[in-house]
Amino acid sequence: MPDTYDPHNSKQSRIEVNLADLPADPGLRIRILDYNPNIRDEVRRAYLLKGPCQPRSHDFPYTAFGKSSRRFNPAWFDEFSTWLEYSVNKDAAYCLCCYLFKLNVGDQAGGDSFVGLGFKNWARKDKLNTHVGGVNSAHNQARGKCEALLNKKQHIESVIIKHSDEARMDYKLRLIASIDCIRFLLRQGLAFRGHDECEDSNNRGNFLELLQFLADHNESVKAVTFKNAPSNLKLTSPDIQKDIVNVVATETTKLIVSDLGDDYFAVLIDESRDVSIKEQMSVVLRYVDRRGRIVERFLGIEHVPNTTSISLKATLDALLSRHGLSIGKLRGQGYDGASNMQGEIGGLKTLIWNENKSAHYVHCFAHQLQLTLVAMAKKNSKVSDFFFLVNNVVNVVGGSCKRRDMLRGQQIAKVFEALSSGEIPSGRGLNQETSLTRAGDTRWGSHYGTLVSIITLFPSVIDVLQMIEEDGATHEQKSEARLLSYSLHSFDFIFCLHLMKMILGITNELSQALQKKEQDIVNSMELVGVCKHQLQKMRVENDRWDSLLNQVVVVCEKHDIDVCNMDEMFSLPGRLRRKAPQMTNLHYYRVELFYAIIDLQLMELENRFNETNTDLLISMACLNPRDSFAAFDKSKLIHLAHFYPDDFSEMELLILEDQLETYIVDMRTNPKFCNLKGISDLAQKMVESKKDKLRGHFSAMNVVKNRLRNRMGDQWMNDCLVTYIEKDIFTEIDNEDIIDKFQKMKTRRAEKSTGDSLANGIGVAGRKASETKLVQVVLVSPQDFSYRRGDWLVFGSETTGLPPEALADCKSEQLGGGTLKIPMIDTYVRCLNLSVSVGIGLYEASRQLNYQQLQSHTESCNDTEQLSFAEDIFG
Repeated sequence: MPDTYDPHNSKQSRIEVNLADLPADPGLRIRILDYNPNIRDEVRRAYLLKGPCQPRSHDFPYTAFGKSSRRFNPAWFDEFSTWLEYSVNKDAAYCLCCYLFKLNVGDQAGGDSFVGLGFKNWARKDKLNTHVGGVNSAHNQARGKCEALLNKKQHIESVIIKHSDEARMDYKLRLIASIDCIRFLLRQGLAFRGHDECEDSNNRGNFLELLQFLADHNESVKAVTFKNAPSNLKLTSPDIQKDIVNVVATETTKLIVSDLGDDYFAVLIDESRDVSIKEQMSVVLRYVDRRGRIVERFLGIEHVPNTTSISLKATLDALLSRHGLSIGKLRGQGYDGASNMQGEIGGLKTLIWNENKSAHYVHCFAHQLQLTLVAMAKKNSKVSDFFFLVNNVVNVVGGSCKRRDMLRGQQIAKVFEALSSGEIPSGRGLNQETSLTRAGDTRWGSHYGTLVSIITLFPSVIDVLQMIEEDGATHEQKSEARLLSYSLHSFDFIFCLHLMKMILGITNELSQALQKKEQDIVNSMELVGVCKHQLQKMRVENDRWDSLLNQVVVVCEKHDIDVCNMDEMFSLPGRLRRKAPQMTNLHYYRVELFYAIIDLQLMELENRFNETNTDLLISMACLNPRDSFAAFDKSKLIHLAHFYPDDFSEMELLILEDQLETYIVDMRTNPKFCNLKGISDLAQKMVESKKDKLRGHFSAMNVVKNRLRNRMGDQWMNDCLVTYIEKDIFTEIDNEDIIDKFQKMKTRRAEKSTGDSLANGIGVAGRKASETKLVQVVLVSPQDFSYRRGDWLVFGSETTGLPPEALADCKSEQLGGGTLKIPMIDTYVRCLNLSVSVGIGLYEASRQLNYQQLQSHTESCNDTEQLSFAEDIFG
């Protein structure tokens, strides 16, 4: 497609689009006429199924009108719920119906105001009623077309393709069988397709095999599926599967958003690569539901082209807009510590906070602690080199089953030798078999376990390296083992090993405590303070240094490793003596390593757990009801209110002090609020008394999109993840709701059974059942018959006409509109063929219903406008 689109060039290619990525904000949409004509109805149907974009919780900005300021009133959404839309991007109102089926009526009812430019005159609410107009207004005509598009019975293809009641019953049973199989696969996170799905295959994939199993154990299902189903209506194709999954994912998300309502919420966001090396951004909503429970719901996963903060912000805006949510209701943000997420200058946190001052950023304490360890490893080259060496040792010694068996054998021999000499005691549960622990890439607490295992298995590790050095399969393996053995037999390695084990031992206790579910905010901050105190004490007290040094010396002497003389000058390997720094070994190990690493750890803890970052949390902890609201502090709660300037006016802040006095007396004297354990319990109890999920989602992504399913599309993966993660909500969706939405998604070859009794070959027409008319065509005379919008013209064959059943329905009071025929002069005309009859009938209907448009439509219209005009006339 060219860079610029020329609407006057009818030969230019129309825009192709993925229906899942349609922009929700009406101000960002392209014209309906710019879409490919073949998918135009698909786009319209997708927008109608989503409904109008109504961000009710958005903080609508004010616009100056003379001396006063006005803004969009969200109450208008209730009055014009079926069509009124609001664009956050343009700060303007739009009409969904007119956007989808806009008539060429010039300036009638505001012209382009509600379609292209947007309506912004907030001082003139009456313009909304003017836009709606009378029964035959442009808006109501467009609205009628929207209703007809979603009403499958009124679709022209449904008129042509009709089925008996028995066929519709079979279709519904076949569809329910497919839905039930899909439900099972989604709940288990299993793949749908098979490598070979032909009838002769031994494994046709989970979906077909499960459906076959269901048919084998249910005669009713067997009678309508596979070979017993019409060849073009088996409901087993991949497109059908994806449509059904999309329906259930959409309905699941709708229930989540409905449960949230217009309340405040927080977002938890993380980004990661999937198995196909695509960047994915996971978004989770955290809010308090109507029963006072704190819940986390998975909203969706979005593919992001890059991980810059601007790109992540745009993706988040689009996702929230798609579900009718607004950043104005956001009251919390939670991300990892990457600069593009929580950066103070250009991070995602800052971009959102600039837009909403009440959307405060809170970082997980346990993850902050992990980042302090990562920063320590990156900023100190000695620590970085040490962990690099440790990883190499684990990879070489534990890199194969054979080497692991060698390590176990050496360790068992050492244990037997120590037991025989009495060096270690024997007893039940002692001296268990162990192995080297591999450190995780993201969980730095696992490094502590790795260091402990190396210290425990150090003699056995040395023996295995020597065995590889002697019996290695290649020279590279022998050389690698020799270098590692040399590095491990050094005072430098032993010193770093015990120093890092001591430091990580302190932070490991804190990490384990912070990950406990019952841990509250105040205790967490106290634990951080304890950790800082221990590190500071370790630095100041000489006994801790002496103890570490003595421990290192003992280990070196035990394993025949040369011990450094602390009074000698330090020599750095690989450097000339004249260029090496002039310092003693004592200065190097105590100042350059011991003090420097502790100071770096203390600095990182101070930066990531500073008072500013935790002030909000400590103030909020004053609401904790534990021990009869012992943590209650009125001054801190008033300070907490200042964090939310949009929620507390100056007057409300003045009376808050008195309200808090009443609140605490009520809480402490009411027996219903005794024995509460946390803020979550308090919220639930207040609702009852009428006083008022993230890394795991990437684990789920690895289950749903695994190595064998690495070609999953983004929308397909999102739909599968939503239903897999939110199983409890997905289970509540009724099959009838799924079927109804599935039928409305696009034109289907069959209908579900609805109890309608219609003769074969007869089409139903009309806007409502009471207004439905079946018309045998056609006496095209204004005085003989008046057409109405929604009527269908039913034509019989040229030789026999309509069957008797059709004529009876056309004449019936409930469905009938009349049986008419075109007048002919037999002297000059023998017959009118079917195509001529259709043309006469349609033109007369269009003349009656759109006569003024026919009169005013000039030759100056371009091809695009003529196409739109034809759609307006003939539907």
